[in-house]
Amino acid sequence: MRLILTKHLSRTSSIFLALLVTFLWSTSFIIIKLGLNELPPLTFAGLRYILAFFFLLPFAFTKSRLEEIRNIDRIGWIKLTALGFLFYTFTQGTLFIGLSLLPVVSVSLILNFTPLVVALMGIFFLLEKPTRIQWLGALLFILGIIVYFYPVELSSNQTLGIVVMLIGVITNSSSAILGRAVNRSGKFSPLVVTAISMGIGSMVLLIVGLAIQGMPPISLRNFLFLLWLAVINTAFAFTLWNLTLQKLTAMESSIINGTILIQVAALAWFFIDEPISLKEGIGMLAAAIGALLVQIKK
Repeated sequence: MRLILTKHLSRTSSIFLALLVTFLWSTSFIIIKLGLNELPPLTFAGLRYILAFFFLLPFAFTKSRLEEIRNIDRIGWIKLTALGFLFYTFTQGTLFIGLSLLPVVSVSLILNFTPLVVALMGIFFLLEKPTRIQWLGALLFILGIIVYFYPVELSSNQTLGIVVMLIGVITNSSSAILGRAVNRSGKFSPLVVTAISMGIGSMVLLIVGLAIQGMPPISLRNFLFLLWLAVINTAFAFTLWNLTLQKLTAMESSIINGTILIQVAALAWFFIDEPISLKEGIGMLAAAIGALLVQIKK
């Protein structure tokens, strides 16, 4: 753990670790989909991240880390709190709700709107004008989405799921920009960033989940699902991701993160029998290439 979390990580190691994280996150889609057969989405999400937060406590609140936390100024606390709300309460909450309403691949595909939204946000907030190739990527991505969902025959639950996921895309995009800004500054260690933002976001998520959906009985299988999601796919993976953001640019991280779409499709086909038709595969491939082009700058 100490070796992995060292700040002297090479770019090659960062890329490898980022790819490992995306694979773990891809398996999360499958595990969550299976767990939602018994657990309500918001409570499920809250339990996952609060357990991960408690697992991180012994590592994040050592003597040296506590000194670092005491030195966080007011602006730092505001940023970490905002990151917790955006990335955990809203993004992960909408992800679990979306998976309860839509097929796994559809949720993953909609999440790939994130690079496009980040580029559009850059126009207004960062005064960054997209290049021609980025506009081409945006057009290709939208075309891929149309091909994937055509003909549009959605039930009321699926329509609600798409609306929920589009909200999640906006909060995910915002958290990507904020997370990059927080980690790039180098003021905070990855463990501190992960623990504080996750602790704040998960507590709010769990409180809302319990208030709205309650606490159902948890079977042994779902307990093991929660344990794996909390320890491996959350506490471990999110800390590694924050670490890689210190070396990789936002574009590089987004490109690596975009491979989740292909990984999820393969895992969904193999484990939960959600096959991809030729038309859906073409649309998904076009969307993936478009998302990649959106992230290419001069």
